[in-house]
Amino acid sequence: MASSFAVGNAFRNQVTELLENTDSSLTRELKEELEQLLEKQDIILSFSTARKLKTCLQDKGHPFYLHELLEDGSLHLPEVVKPPRNPQLVARLEKIKAKLANEEYDRITRNVNTQEINRGGTLADFGREVRSVKAVVVTVFNFLVTIVTAFACSYMGSQYLFTETTARVISAVIAASVVGLAELYVLVRTMEGELGEP
Repeated sequence: MASSFAVGNAFRNQVTELLENTDSSLTRELKEELEQLLEKQDIILSFSTARKLKTCLQDKGHPFYLHELLEDGSLHLPEVVKPPRNPQLVARLEKIKAKLANEEYDRITRNVNTQEINRGGTLADFGREVRSVKAVVVTVFNFLVTIVTAFACSYMGSQYLFTETTARVISAVIAASVVGLAELYVLVRTMEGELGEP
């Protein structure tokens, strides 16, 4: 936090003129402070000295004001000195960082299965895949047998209704299509149930 001004030549010139003036009626303490400031190369004017100077200039009716003295100056911000870090604290922070990094790594790799990374796979994976393929083959075979048997039954049963072969074939195709659509509907509903959908 700023507690002083860094002032330039305007301050130096006017304060020198003020000190040389014998009837300036500055207090002895203020004169000594100002003389010490003028001896330095870089003038750093504290706020308390600036207040004393302002009060003196106001009370005595001098022809210049404090803002004129500080015209080419700026706030002096002291350099912040960081205290050295406690080595025990640094070591503890490093341990906490390492622990958090390990927890993050464990969270990221929580669902990684090392057996799936293995290129050959395991026998359990192979068995699961064979069962899956077997279920699909059985389902397709069942679907085809159902349609073929529906066609055959309709064709054979329609001989009592129709005498022409074309009419028997058309009725058998229609019956097989209806049975096939019904089978597809049941198959889709079953697969939805296996996937957990309503």
